[in-house]
Amino acid sequence: MSASPLFIVLASPEHEKVQLAGMMASVAAVSERPTQLFVSMAAIMTFQKGLSSEERYKGGAFSAAMLDKGAPDAMDLFAQGKMLGDLQIVACSMALDIQEWTLDDLVEDLFDETGGLTKFLSDAEAGELIVL
Repeated sequence: MSASPLFIVLASPEHEKVQLAGMMASVAAVSERPTQLFVSMAAIMTFQKGLSSEERYKGGAFSAAMLDKGAPDAMDLFAQGKMLGDLQIVACSMALDIQEWTLDDLVEDLFDETGGLTKFLSDAEAGELIVL
């Protein structure tokens, strides 16, 4: 029996939530669970190409501790999930429009496509939905 797909909406730019999305997406994908991540709202800014960790991640005390202790970078977790499992990452077309960005403005080789919330939610009816 195959695992039901996991659908994650990432709307928050908070480091702790981005990190958790990276952990959940990569673990699910490498555990042979089809996974789709929809990056929307202010979270899209976290994926801007060329940012250092200090520029990319904003959060509370736990964020500072993760950076200080050298926790795996969330962008690396997403890349590993794509490389080793069934992880698809979609950039919200509205969020890109608001930023006046295209996929070329985002971290390279992470995003599969742009898309809208309506299609994502329709696809998500086939599995489990988590919102961060």
